[in-house]
Amino acid sequence: MKRKRVIVARLGLDAHWRGSVVVARALRDAGMEVLYLGNQMPEAIVKAAVDEDPDVVGLSTLSGNHMILVPMVTEGLRRSGMEGTPVVLGGTIPEDDLPFLREKGVAGVFGPGSSLREIVAFVARCGNRDADAEQRADDAACDAVQVREEGNVQ
Repeated sequence: MKRKRVIVARLGLDAHWRGSVVVARALRDAGMEVLYLGNQMPEAIVKAAVDEDPDVVGLSTLSGNHMILVPMVTEGLRRSGMEGTPVVLGGTIPEDDLPFLREKGVAGVFGPGSSLREIVAFVARCGNRDADAEQRADDAACDAVQVREEGNVQ
């Protein structure tokens, strides 16, 4: 089985780095190949995705820039022919923003209270290009924004 490739980046100039580093390490420890980009603007994230062909793009933000920068990433991926690459978002994302993010193509949102086990399991299900089409149809994990019902998004 091919090792899953994941890009992890902080959006814009977001100074909150700890969560993205912890998630990147958890993904790596779960056997995934993680390309950690640190702080990047959407254009650089899209370019890295085009160059590296990841299975999943993970974005992190706590600065409130997600309503502008996330759509720039998803639209850039679409324009580059990578619209099938799931985008997962972590950070403090208000619940009212979730429908817009879903519409813009975000596959999953993980906020405060999300467990690393939950994040790793979700990313492992996303972007499974090696699975046959019937299995992908059965696993709708990446077809819509998935948010824990226990209120992990505040």
